[in-house]
Amino acid sequence: MEGLASLLHGFSVALTAHHILLMMIGVLLGILVGVLPGLGAPNGVSLLLPLTFSMDPVAAIILLTSMYWGALFGGSTTSILFNIPGEPSSVATTFDGYPLAKKGHATEALSYAFLSAGFGALLGVIIITLLSGWVARFAMQFSPAEYFAVYFLAFASFVGLGGANPLKTIVSIGTGFALAAVGMDSVSGNLRLTYGFDQLIAGISFLVAVIGLFGLGELIITIEDGLRLEGLRARISLWQVLKTAAQMPRYWVALLRSGLVGCWMGITPGGPTAASFMSYGLAKRFSRRRENFGKGEPEGIISPETADHAAGTSAMLPMLALGVPGSATAAVMLGGLMIWGLNPGPMLFIERPDFVWGLIASMYLGNVVAVIVVLATVPFFAAILRIPFSIMGPAIVVVCLVGAYTVGDRPFDLWLVLIFGAVGYAFKKLDYPIAPLVLAMVIGDKAEDTFRQSLIMSKGSLSIFWSNGLVATLMALACILLILPVVMPYIRALLRRTAPAR
Repeated sequence: MEGLASLLHGFSVALTAHHILLMMIGVLLGILVGVLPGLGAPNGVSLLLPLTFSMDPVAAIILLTSMYWGALFGGSTTSILFNIPGEPSSVATTFDGYPLAKKGHATEALSYAFLSAGFGALLGVIIITLLSGWVARFAMQFSPAEYFAVYFLAFASFVGLGGANPLKTIVSIGTGFALAAVGMDSVSGNLRLTYGFDQLIAGISFLVAVIGLFGLGELIITIEDGLRLEGLRARISLWQVLKTAAQMPRYWVALLRSGLVGCWMGITPGGPTAASFMSYGLAKRFSRRRENFGKGEPEGIISPETADHAAGTSAMLPMLALGVPGSATAAVMLGGLMIWGLNPGPMLFIERPDFVWGLIASMYLGNVVAVIVVLATVPFFAAILRIPFSIMGPAIVVVCLVGAYTVGDRPFDLWLVLIFGAVGYAFKKLDYPIAPLVLAMVIGDKAEDTFRQSLIMSKGSLSIFWSNGLVATLMALACILLILPVVMPYIRALLRRTAPAR
């Protein structure tokens, strides 16, 4: 009952004309970010973040989260109409979305995608509503040792569950730690890794890094691929949308399975991309129509879209309750909370209940607004995609550079964003994951501080990380995830040898 009362109070905060207008603006900007290759949700949120510094935190986070939902929907639009995923998490949608659209069922394909995405997002918000208070109360028992164990578990989850090469993930995390350490040490006051550059004394802004890594890096890849936007036209019919909605209950098993997979991958740092691929694979494995997958099977659209949005939404839970983001976009938002003077974690629920429950209530409203707006604006954004990339590319570069300069009004940041653009391009070409780097930049200093505080409490003994059942369990889970990529090949080989011959 306490959670229900808090949620109703959150609706009283979020349900205002001003906030509804911000939701619509955020969704529209997000769709634009999602449909334009070379941007993406993390970069779009990071570009918009400097404009929210003067806003009320509740209004600012509503605008950013709405932009996030819109970007996810926009990525689905290009996947289905143009066979070009606007978001990495929309890649799996192209497998059946574009073939179904080519058969002349573009409206049906888009309706399946948007309705299942809305269901996945709703399930993710319900999970946040039910678990956030419990997680926050549980985290109130944490000392610095438990907090370090949580951060360690987050990094280990990227290594064991992230899907990328474990060694490359570790390199990415290490790079993020090094970037987070640049500047003046908050404990000793010594300068670290500045190499004589006075501009680095204040450290490297994670916003500048994100704009370069996601914005310019993706853009260079897009140019190199010689992108040509030749898509299908779509005219949304209300009758067709209602007809498709009536068929959705037939796929209730896929919806629930994909929603649960997405929520799990969102709460752990698996992320929306891994969730969409995993859900598509499970759908194909258990479907009675598996031979139709890749040819325009509706379940091949519903499963990845549900998991994608469930993961993107539920990634907000660890960010709010523990201060540990579950995705790259959540990491950018975490940085935004710190800039606004808010400290993510269990105390946020006590000190700023209006903010937390206003945000959670806005997620319910924002997703409804997103589904309505995206259905109404598909033809418009599909037309934008026909603008020559020779025009859109330079415009994206200008937006990235203006956004980087706006962060700190320093010309030096323009050089940094170019450097990070080159780093992002290199990471993409060499298949190094970028999300762990962003995570390490955002919470690397917090992990270092809690590690130091723990050692001070224990007079330098590492035994404090095994001093009670809670911290020992967290550390043990993290160690298991770290060694999981090493032992899994041996486990698979052993299972193959012991499997009965057919």
